[in-house]
This record gives sequence, C-alpha cells and structure tokens, in this order.
Amino acid sequence: MNFAAPWFLLGTAFAALIGLLLILGGFGVARAIKRFGDEDRVKALTTADPAKRRAWKGVLLVLATALAFVAAARPQYGKGTRLVPATNVDVVVVLDYSKSMYARDVEPSRIFRAKIEVARLIKDLEGARFGAVAFAGEPMGFPLTADGAAIAQFFRQLDPNDMPIGGTAIARALDQANDLLKRDPKSAEHKRIILLVTDGEDLEGYPLSVAQAIGAQGTTIHVVQIGGRTPEPIPEIGPDGRIVGWRTDRQGKPLTTELSLSGEQQLASIAQATPGGQIIRAEKGTTGIETIAAELRRQMKSELSERVETVYADVYFYPLGLAILLLIAEVFLKDAPRRRF
Repeated sequence: MNFAAPWFLLGTAFAALIGLLLILGGFGVARAIKRFGDEDRVKALTTADPAKRRAWKGVLLVLATALAFVAAARPQYGKGTRLVPATNVDVVVVLDYSKSMYARDVEPSRIFRAKIEVARLIKDLEGARFGAVAFAGEPMGFPLTADGAAIAQFFRQLDPNDMPIGGTAIARALDQANDLLKRDPKSAEHKRIILLVTDGEDLEGYPLSVAQAIGAQGTTIHVVQIGGRTPEPIPEIGPDGRIVGWRTDRQGKPLTTELSLSGEQQLASIAQATPGGQIIRAEKGTTGIETIAAELRRQMKSELSERVETVYADVYFYPLGLAILLLIAEVFLKDAPRRRF
C-alpha cells in the first residue's frame, strides 16, 4: 500500500480530537444531570436514555472523518509493473577552432587531441545522437544525426586555419548549438546536452546570458576548459600540418595563449547556469573530454537506461464511499427510538 499525498493522514488526528470532544461532552451531560437533581428521578421523567445512541452516533462521525482524510491521502496499491524505455540522449559537441588550439601543451596539439577524444566519445556513447558546431569568430554547424561517424568526420576534416574569421565567439557557438536542438522535432523529448570544448574567453558576446536561456529550456551545458593561466606559445602551422614558425604580434613578440581569471569564471558560470552542468579543467597533458565521456556513459547506464517501475492504482474511493455511508447512518440514527402512540 502506498499513499500519493501522505500528509493528509495527519488529519486522522483531527478525527481523534472530535472523539475526545464528544467524550468530554458526554461527561458534561452526566454532571449536569447530577446538579439538576436526583439522577434516578431525572431518568424517570425522560422517555428514553439517549446516551448509548449518542455514543454510536459519535463513533460513526469519528470513523467517517478519519476515513475521509484517508481518502484524501489517495491510497494506492501496486497493480503491476511497466517497462520504462531508455531516455534518448542528444549531444551537440561545440569545439573551439581558434588558432590558440594549435598550442602544444597537450600532445601533439590541443586541437588534434580534442578531435581524437571527441571521436572516441561519439564511438563510446552508443544509442546517442550527435550534432556538431565548430567555431572561431563565427560558428558552423552539422545537424543532429545518429551517424556518429559523420560527426567525427566533420570535425576531423577541419583545422583552425580553415576558419574564415578568427576569435572565440562562444556566445554565437552556443546559440548555434541550441538552434540545432530546437530545429529537430524529436529533441524536445530527449535528454539534451551541449559539450563546449574551448581554451578561450568570449570578449565579444554575452555567453552567460545565452547559457541561462538554454538552461531554462532544460538543456545541460558541460564545459571542458583546455589550458590555464600559464602562457603557451602558439605555433604557425602550414598547409601540410607542420610547424613553420611561431606566431608573433606586430612588434615581433611571440604570441602566447593563457586564460585569465575572468575567463575561467566565465566558463564556470556557463556550466553552472544550466541544470547539472559541469566545468572540467584539463590537467597538464590532457583535454578533460574523457572525464565528461565517463560521466555520460554512467548516466546512460543508470539514470537514463531502461528500467521497470511499479504501476499504482488509486483506491481512494473505497474509504471515501465507506465514509459517506457512515455519515448517512449517523444522520438516520436518532437520539431516541420512535415513540408509538
């Protein structure tokens, strides 16, 4: 037996209070008769003693009140079981293709390792659908599909040198990812996740506002932060993928990439603005994507997996019907038997 609204069971204490008041009232009537005069003489003046009938009426009223509160608590019993199908998962991977992703603090480079680990994530999450957004100054997307190999190929064929506009437009990239999810009619019924992999800070848009709007729709954003506050030089990569030098500014000084304190706070706020969002900061020599991949695999095997649950049937009408019958009986039970003339 189960109760859908168990707090209503506290109302049975109100029924007990009614019973206590009726008992005290009965004692009060007995004392009043004694004060009025001799008890035997008073009884001789009455046609019937209503004490027993009033006691029964009180019992019926108390039971009816208690049963009414039991009915309000919505008693249920296990009628059977049903199979709850696994929750489908839609993941949009948003990968940073700014030129700072050529940095070599992750071997052989940040972007090369990120693409390998994204491909591994796609392969490991069987049954999930994937979309893709590659971004620098402007995003470009690939719609949701069950063909994970196509998503891996989309990322694999791109390099930071292929991006038409430089920069780190995180806000526009998140908008693009959200559009991919909203344009797919099936996605509304699925668990929606955006995986942002970046080493930079958005200095142009307002990614936190975008993340808050996405979180309000129930979509989770996990952020993988590659790189930290330690400056890393940025290599110049030729068309053949080999290093041809090191990037410099107009004064000829080496360009380095590092994430400021405000940048780290921005990325953490993006994840925290969505339900269940996590920020993973890559350790030296790793990207951190494998940490998120392990968490998503765990969710798909436990929280989002197929399960059996008990189906409960409401039976509140039984105590409610009995309470109504008891109230009807209380109404028709008179204080004294009908007199015959």
